[in-house]
Amino acid sequence: MGHFAQFGLVALDLANTWDEYLDDPERLPDVAALRRFCDELEEAEAAAQVGEDDLVAVRAVRSRLRAVLAAEPRERAPALARWAAELPVRAQIVAADGLPELRLTAAEHASPADRLAVRAVRELLDIAGSGDWERLRLCAASPCRDAFVDRSRPGRRQFCSTRCANRAHAAASRARHRA
Repeated sequence: MGHFAQFGLVALDLANTWDEYLDDPERLPDVAALRRFCDELEEAEAAAQVGEDDLVAVRAVRSRLRAVLAAEPRERAPALARWAAELPVRAQIVAADGLPELRLTAAEHASPADRLAVRAVRELLDIAGSGDWERLRLCAASPCRDAFVDRSRPGRRQFCSTRCANRAHAAASRARHRA
């Protein structure tokens, strides 16, 4: 995998392009980075169209996506529905293993930001359909707020990575020893 495609899902990888642990938390600092992001996530059509205005629009999509992910699971579905209603979405029937499947796609002349937003909505619907909606989480380690799907057997994972788990446990240990 590349620099951006940690999960291979726009919904998670775009949300995670803001990293509080970095000196400069913006992981999409310029158009070239946005093109790399699109290329890694196989959004060639979006990558080919990306310009300076699109960078601002994609960052706005990221903010909206992070707001949806930060909502409580019961509030997340209505937030996702409101967002999807604002997007240039069209329904498309595709063949999947010989069976028809309804897929959301971006309208023909949609901007790169709208294409990424529609794909993120589609992926979140796929996550919900697979039964993992309740396991869609934001990292509990402060200041990290990266999104992830908890695939652990008990379903109680709190941290996006061992990096965050180790930092949180070390901070808790230091706090216990100070008290």
